[in-house]
Amino acid sequence: MLTGHNSASVWDFKAATEITKDRNGIDQVVLRNPQGASARVSLHGAQVTSWRNEQGQELLFTSSKTTFKPPKAARGGIPICFPQFGNCGSLELHGFVRNRMWVIDDNPPPLPANDSDRNTSVDLLLKSSGGDMKSWPHSFEFRLRVSLGTDGDLSLVSRVRNVNGKPFSFSFAYHTYLLVSDISEIRIEGLETLDYLDNLSQKRRITEQGDAITFESEVDRVYLSSPNVIAVLDHERKRTFLIRKEGLPDVAVWNPWVKKSKAMADFGVNEYKHMVCVDGAVIEKPVNLKPGKEWTGRLHLSFVPSSFCSERLGL
Repeated sequence: MLTGHNSASVWDFKAATEITKDRNGIDQVVLRNPQGASARVSLHGAQVTSWRNEQGQELLFTSSKTTFKPPKAARGGIPICFPQFGNCGSLELHGFVRNRMWVIDDNPPPLPANDSDRNTSVDLLLKSSGGDMKSWPHSFEFRLRVSLGTDGDLSLVSRVRNVNGKPFSFSFAYHTYLLVSDISEIRIEGLETLDYLDNLSQKRRITEQGDAITFESEVDRVYLSSPNVIAVLDHERKRTFLIRKEGLPDVAVWNPWVKKSKAMADFGVNEYKHMVCVDGAVIEKPVNLKPGKEWTGRLHLSFVPSSFCSERLGL
């Protein structure tokens, strides 16, 4: 369903939704609000590839070396990780849905009333295919709604339905690449005192000791049983990203730093300085979904001036 779309390009209160093609000829949906904010969503992987504020400033990191060309997901934006996060078994890294072509869902089931009608949104759909069932033998329907609010906030709502005859389990993440001024100056608040799994130490469980997360080297962690509001403070740009989530108990935090980023073909030189991944996720305890049941995971991204203190952010 496309809301706020007007073929004559006349702006209405809900703003505009447009279907265009990227440089490789793949369909993408462009969402805009009346104040000038925008978001782009590729039908390849249902991946948000851009989120811009009212001034046209990009808020998501995308590597200059990425190709946006199937069958590989773009390096940046917000790829969807399902039915696994990480690399295990016979499945592709972070699962396969980020590498599949989705379709626009013209008749999605309704969402609860708290999903505002004053948003410009697109609904996308992916159903399990015969090829995928060879490596992950479960039938599912995955619906994703991407919404851009009148305030410029970005929301993603994922709904996974089990249309299988038996239960299945999965892990999940919104692999969110935030664009930052300098990773060495970034603070993440809201995860202090939590336990995390350190992927650089064979997933050893460690308790966070700092009053905030800062970066001096590679970080690859999964924070467990986290609060539903996380703040990423960018002092140089004088703004704070607020990450609100529902149904996503864990938070993955990642920056590859110098050595690992140099080994990645789709990562530009020194681009690690300008990104951090902070992912709302379900990792430690996978979702066990019974036949006919549906799981929902919500992510809401906004930004405020960095002069806001943690208490006012509700952390």
